[in-house]
Amino acid sequence: MDLYIVIPCHNEATLIDQTLTSLVQQTVLPKKIVVVNDNSTDNSEEVITTFTKKYPYISIVNSNAQATHLPGSKVINAFQKGLDTLDEEYDILCKFDADLIFPPEYIETILSHFKQHPDVGMVGGFCHIKKGEQWELESLTNKDHIRGALKAYRKECFIDIGGLKPAMGWDTIDELLAKYHKWKIITDDRLAVKHLKPTGNTYTAAAKYKQGEAFYTMRYGFILTCIASLKLATRKKRLGFFWDYLRGYFRAKRNKQHYLVNKEEGIFIRKLRWKGIASKIKG
Repeated sequence: MDLYIVIPCHNEATLIDQTLTSLVQQTVLPKKIVVVNDNSTDNSEEVITTFTKKYPYISIVNSNAQATHLPGSKVINAFQKGLDTLDEEYDILCKFDADLIFPPEYIETILSHFKQHPDVGMVGGFCHIKKGEQWELESLTNKDHIRGALKAYRKECFIDIGGLKPAMGWDTIDELLAKYHKWKIITDDRLAVKHLKPTGNTYTAAAKYKQGEAFYTMRYGFILTCIASLKLATRKKRLGFFWDYLRGYFRAKRNKQHYLVNKEEGIFIRKLRWKGIASKIKG
């Protein structure tokens, strides 16, 4: 199976070297890697170029997008710029972040899952962050969720979900829509990926309402938004975020923000979320 990787990169000169090194040392190599230098003001371009000169399957795309680092839209717009430079001969498409170190067998293992299970549309491992001298699971989500930092899609699944939405919550919507189209998702806890920069530490104050807006655009409704907001704020150990998320939700509702899923998909998503809550209550 041919596997392509797109890596958005914004001011990651000190980290992208480690990410690319881990990818060129895989037991099974990707067919193509494109790194999108997304308006970097450091020497990211220089670091990436050293790899493109040495490895013919790695390429670089320079993008002059906005400098503000808002979650969702910026990274997906950069991803799309990279994707636009690739052909459609891939079997598996990956969106990886530029601050990860992958274990050597990562690609080989996810390809094995795709080959063994034709009904699986997405596969991923788990991000770990360094605490002291130990690498620990970055437990911001449930273990059945693939983090946005390391997504891998079967081509047919990627087409079914309509690609990635350039908005906060894209890495939840993709999985919900995959399930809507009857694709299964596999997470493999044997695949421990080192996350060199903890999630969200470069977001600006303008980003604090984005999560609540995402819940609105996914058609969660108020009660599910409250539950999801409390859960996420608790996991981040910042309960003040709960109110930010609710403010974001009501701001999106007041502004009649565009939904990212249609009515039928919204009904499916709400039923799926309530089913998950019910199963946890039952134990």
